Amino acid sequence: MVAERGKFTNKLGFILAAAGSAVGLGNIWKFPFEVGLGGGAAFVVMYLVFCFLLCFPVMVTEIAIGRKTRKNPVGAFTALGFKNWRFIGVFGVLAGILILSFYNVIAGWAFGFFFEMVTGNFSVSKHFGDFTSDMIKVGTYAVIFMSATSFFVGRGVSGGIEKLSKILMPTLIIMIVIIAAYALTLSNAFEGIKFYLIPDLNEITINTIGGALRQAFFSLSLGMGTLITYGSYLSKNDNVISSAAYITLADVSIAFVAGMMIFPLVAFINQGDMSTVASDQAGPGLIFITMPRAFETLGPNLGAFVGGTFFLLLSFAALTSTVSLLEVPTAYIVDEWKVSRKKAVLIASIIIFLIGLPSMLANGASDFFSNQFKIAGSSDFLSLVSKITDSMLLLGGMCIVIFAAYIWKKEQLNEEISNGYEGFKKKLVSKYLNFTISYVSPIILAILFVIVVLSEFFGVNVYNYLSILF
Repeated sequence: MVAERGKFTNKLGFILAAAGSAVGLGNIWKFPFEVGLGGGAAFVVMYLVFCFLLCFPVMVTEIAIGRKTRKNPVGAFTALGFKNWRFIGVFGVLAGILILSFYNVIAGWAFGFFFEMVTGNFSVSKHFGDFTSDMIKVGTYAVIFMSATSFFVGRGVSGGIEKLSKILMPTLIIMIVIIAAYALTLSNAFEGIKFYLIPDLNEITINTIGGALRQAFFSLSLGMGTLITYGSYLSKNDNVISSAAYITLADVSIAFVAGMMIFPLVAFINQGDMSTVASDQAGPGLIFITMPRAFETLGPNLGAFVGGTFFLLLSFAALTSTVSLLEVPTAYIVDEWKVSRKKAVLIASIIIFLIGLPSMLANGASDFFSNQFKIAGSSDFLSLVSKITDSMLLLGGMCIVIFAAYIWKKEQLNEEISNGYEGFKKKLVSKYLNFTISYVSPIILAILFVIVVLSEFFGVNVYNYLSILF
């Protein structure tokens, strides 16, 4: 079964696949929304700082563990000789499964909106609730999207995931740049740019800092086993540090350009008023309600073209992420259950789709899952799963760096990174990496995990107390 695991043909294939995992709905949908909640440019500044200074070392660690062991997230810890630490990998696999279960639902919405836009049905934005509650429509789109995901994962690492990434990632970048360039020509676009790029230092609060760190961690696919899995397919001759740097840069750049695309469009439809970005346009509303309204004002033909292109872009971004999410449990099943890749893909896909049914029902199709499923402050099942996975990723990331620094030991980590990076141990980046994973990352991630759990599950807003103190 080892032969079935496959490998990336070159470093570029790995970078594009890993960047595709990071670049998804989190960049194009969630990032602009979080920017709005965080007060605009102030949030962007903090996000960039956290991506490069805090999250980058965690990414390097995950890739190195995967490459060293050539195993899935669960098997990796056993291969290193620390079977008792397999729970970190189990956390990663479970997180990937849960995220994909609801991510596939939202990806199906994006795919469905592509068809709605190209046919000129802009009114779907006014009846978004009716759209999401139509189980025949959203169910069909979800099945199509999961089938596409399964198809590419089933074709293997080089023949499926890598080839898909080499096509979709450049296409994705071109589409984002084109739409962003067009958005800048619209009336009141500059108001959106000011909101996005000119920081108001008064907006940098404890809440902004916490939100920026959570978004950085989520958007880079940390703590969910993806980078350990992809790292297991990476050649020993490739430079882990430069690969992680390129992935981080790609993710951040696309998220940044996505903001350049979204906020001018929001300013255009709101006639320059950016005050509602953090309220009524939050969450799905920003993409699935506000954006179609903007496209409708462009006229039937141009609006259909731009709107269709936008939601096709969103679908492409989602597909690069769903493929990586499905690869995690697939690799686990192939390695641990000793079955063929195609069978592993089928098993994982069916299980994940079934787990995702409550999330599909949680948007109007079922009163229980939509309105009565009020646990830990959530109004619906999908929101609850999202909260749970956010916490799992933070806990998983914290455990990974603790394991690397104190159980596996930094010396072993440095030895693995040195493969493909001659003289790494003498470089400044080595000292920075060791210091960060030993002290900075565990402490900050532990604090953030406690804050998130208290806030999301017990209603204790620690940010307010900290704001009073500081």
